[in-house]
Amino acid sequence: MIQSEKLIYQDENKNQKFEGVFCWDDEIVGKRPGILVAHTFKGQSGFEIQKAEEMARLGYVGFALDMYGIGNRATTPEEADALMKPFLDDRSLLLNNIMLAVDTLKKNDRVDVNKVGGIGFCFGGKTMLDLARSGYDLKGVVSFHGIYDQPGIEHHGDIMSSVLVLHGWDDPLADPASTVDLGNELTERNADWQILAFGHTGHAFTNPAAKFPEKGMFYQEKSNRRAWQAMINFFEELF
Repeated sequence: MIQSEKLIYQDENKNQKFEGVFCWDDEIVGKRPGILVAHTFKGQSGFEIQKAEEMARLGYVGFALDMYGIGNRATTPEEADALMKPFLDDRSLLLNNIMLAVDTLKKNDRVDVNKVGGIGFCFGGKTMLDLARSGYDLKGVVSFHGIYDQPGIEHHGDIMSSVLVLHGWDDPLADPASTVDLGNELTERNADWQILAFGHTGHAFTNPAAKFPEKGMFYQEKSNRRAWQAMINFFEELF
């Protein structure tokens, strides 16, 4: 049976509280890998919690994390842009909050602290890539239709996390040039990386609620299915 539990966790330095959701299969005995699930620009929602549940069905502990803090959730694109803006302006804030989520996941008694990975969607994909860029040694990170611009923070040394980028070739927020730039960046920092691009696929292709083809944002069932299978294979190899 898949179980879920909300957890309030806190940034002691900033006195800010966050609400994450853990999901796990209670028929599995002992510790298992933990997988962060980073949300879109709207904040944590049922979409990410469902993905954490799906990770639990695969034998992991899924953690639908919270980058924005309790109560900070968007219902419109305008609200989402306002919530995301501070993290785009200051990528050190983004890195601080995702590291807090990593530490929280590792404190879960069901998680093998030596086997931790992460996935992220849209803004969450950017978050996972920034975590990898920091040099932090997660086993692997997966970006679903993420954004690829560099954070403007000087990171040195090799990228230690394996990286899987799942990309819609027609994504208006990540054009082919930025995708090639990302590949070059990962190569220069000696990352173990893969970029899988899906044709006739735009932004938000994993989300059935994405219905804005005129903006290049739409659900693509085939690409979603193929991307999820690629993620499964990626983590099976790592763990």
